[in-house]
Amino acid sequence: MQILVLNAGSSSLKFAVYDSVGEGLSLGMTGAVSGLPERPQFQVRDAEGATLAETEWPKAAGALDEALGRTLDWLAGEGGVSGPAAIGHRIVHGGLAFDAPVRLAAETLRRLEALSPLAPLHQPFNLAAVRAAQDRFPGAVQVGCFDTAFHAGQPRLARLYALPRDLTEGGVLAYGFHGLSYDFIAGELRDRFGPSCGGRVIVAHLGSGVSLCALADGESLATTMGFSALDGPPMATRSGALDPGVLLYLMEDRGMSAADLTDLLYRRSGLLGVSGESGDVRVLLASDRPEAREALDLFVYRLSREIGGLAAALGGVDRLVFTAGVGENAAEIRARVLQACAWLGAELDAEANRAGAEIITTPASQLQALVLPTDEQIVIARAARALLQGA
Repeated sequence: MQILVLNAGSSSLKFAVYDSVGEGLSLGMTGAVSGLPERPQFQVRDAEGATLAETEWPKAAGALDEALGRTLDWLAGEGGVSGPAAIGHRIVHGGLAFDAPVRLAAETLRRLEALSPLAPLHQPFNLAAVRAAQDRFPGAVQVGCFDTAFHAGQPRLARLYALPRDLTEGGVLAYGFHGLSYDFIAGELRDRFGPSCGGRVIVAHLGSGVSLCALADGESLATTMGFSALDGPPMATRSGALDPGVLLYLMEDRGMSAADLTDLLYRRSGLLGVSGESGDVRVLLASDRPEAREALDLFVYRLSREIGGLAAALGGVDRLVFTAGVGENAAEIRARVLQACAWLGAELDAEANRAGAEIITTPASQLQALVLPTDEQIVIARAARALLQGA
């Protein structure tokens, strides 16, 4: 039994194929289309990392619908995915109603489409992948897994805004995101430390999108993203937390529309906006421009402030976990964050950090810091398999 996982965004499409073997799942291949929409590049690797396919597609293939079609055609042909039993989809926003994986029937899709304004860079693309998969593999069970679901059990105060109750009751709450990643990391911590999942833990999901989450015994207690995926520290191109008065000023005095603000906050701000060069941490670390250094200084400063706030929510912190692209690979960023966390008892092991070790603090450090790769795809595949077997 094959399970296909699709994770579609505005600039990339990721996928993975698993075989259901006994009580577990065996990875068959992983792949991605990156560089959308300008320079689409298609790459597939097997479970051992060997390249199965690698090519640069013409710009005409950069539209998501075209990229989805080409990818699904390759999977059904050369990829040997002729009839997956289930297709699991990452869906960023589940709103109040969806706090567990679900079958994606027509009415469910309609309700999820209504949430698109809350995640405009993600939700429409997630749902486009569902439609394309339904057309290409009509016999497969389509399963939606939600980034917001992991945070649904947070204490009410962690989700409330100081707004009139009619807005709160209408769904204007802090939802939180990156839940599939945090779910995976919680499982990794459970494997290492038992049911306590390492006690009071802060997980820093540092990628092109950035958030942090306070875990108490593996459960979400608080997180930095809120009603939308804009809150928290600065990201690659997203502003992070911003005084709402700035938006009022931009609308009233600069004449910016809602569309203008969406473009500004999601696509032209963050590390890109501050540096004027790039939203890619790798590029900024290699740059000698003072604007690039200032962007990284701001990034580390804001991460450190968020860690302090989450430590207060937890009543102390035992472990700090770095994950996702920047968290797993940018040793300098990890080092600077841990130096800022000296007040929490963090003592960096510089050699272990440079070497990419799992534990990057010294044995004497009161705060243990770990680097753990995340895997959202396997979380989705497990959920799809469980739903399929429970049907």
